[in-house]
Amino acid sequence: MRHAEQVRLLKQLIERLDAGTNVDAGSLRVQSTRTYTDTEQARRERDLFFRQTGHCLGMSRDLDQPTAFFTNDDLGTPILATRDNDGTFRAFVNSCRHRGALVETAAKGTKRRFTCPFHSWTYDVAGTLVGLPKNDHFGDVDTECLSLRPLPAEERHGLLFVHPDPNGVLDVDELLGAWFDEEFSTWGFDTMVPINADTYDTACNWKLAMDTFGETYHFSSLHADTLFNSFHGNVQCYDDDGHNHRMILCRREIDEMRHLPEADWDITVAGLPVYWLFPNIILMPFRAGAFLVRAYPHPDDPGRHISRIGFYMKGELADAEGPEAAEVNEMIATIAQNFAEIIRDEDYVMSSSQQAAANTGSLESIVFGRNEPALHHYHATYDAKLGIESGYAVAEVTRDVVTR
Repeated sequence: MRHAEQVRLLKQLIERLDAGTNVDAGSLRVQSTRTYTDTEQARRERDLFFRQTGHCLGMSRDLDQPTAFFTNDDLGTPILATRDNDGTFRAFVNSCRHRGALVETAAKGTKRRFTCPFHSWTYDVAGTLVGLPKNDHFGDVDTECLSLRPLPAEERHGLLFVHPDPNGVLDVDELLGAWFDEEFSTWGFDTMVPINADTYDTACNWKLAMDTFGETYHFSSLHADTLFNSFHGNVQCYDDDGHNHRMILCRREIDEMRHLPEADWDITVAGLPVYWLFPNIILMPFRAGAFLVRAYPHPDDPGRHISRIGFYMKGELADAEGPEAAEVNEMIATIAQNFAEIIRDEDYVMSSSQQAAANTGSLESIVFGRNEPALHHYHATYDAKLGIESGYAVAEVTRDVVTR
């Protein structure tokens, strides 16, 4: 993030701390709980938001060298992502062109060749069919036509984007928008090294997972003994850009930083940027690296989802040696563990509680406050894409409103 923008945002946080105010959405929003339980809406979301939309599947150094690969099964298409011998990021349907079996079953690794376990058809990291046993017996085929089916893929600003439909159009300009495209170029995501990853299979809708990253109003209650020790709750900055948005959370270090010259202000020390990349990405750069959260709907149950959380360290910290390396590794491991425990043991426990209530149908609606603009934006964006109305803005909550 450009330093002038960091200063602007930190001044905004300081002003709100001093005035006891917060970001204001301008209204409340009454939200139908059916958005978390409706099977038909869930089906449409999977089709439109996940199977027909490009996605960020990780960061550049998840493929840290030529011949590196990883697989992904979260988007309805089995995906094999590789870095070829020239260093180019590629993605393919992870399915043999002979009989359709998975070519690669490992989650990640390095390989020069991928051999289908069914009949040993073999492909290189560029997806080319390079081995067809007993081809004189099999019959005359054009091996070029039977290479792995490519998927649209692009690497930008240290992020790896893939469209799960071989015939889909991957428009990273549209996914990021001009604002995120410029701002992401400043973070150095391409240097960040993966250090750990967690997967949570949780009994809550994927949008409830997104919701938990949408406000700091709950910090003093749910996170009273954890995050609230490090953050001022119920104060933040918020800006949206079409189908994306950015929040800035307020760290308690701002209390000391405000007395320093503005040239020394650092948004990752006094704040925590939280980017939402439609439809399911939370990206949080912090002083030592970044958190990447991806939430995926369960294929059959609207009340479940999978969250995949990646932890990344800045490249210069990863290059530390000797005693400094041990200190850095301990610091990063502690940060990752604390973050994971808060998400898993506090936020997602609460999200499962919300889902359990929604499943009963006993509450027709819930309410998003004026101080929760990200929640308004999440659901208004989903609704606009689906062409539905699952919620509506109100000036105040009355009996008539909640029974509408």
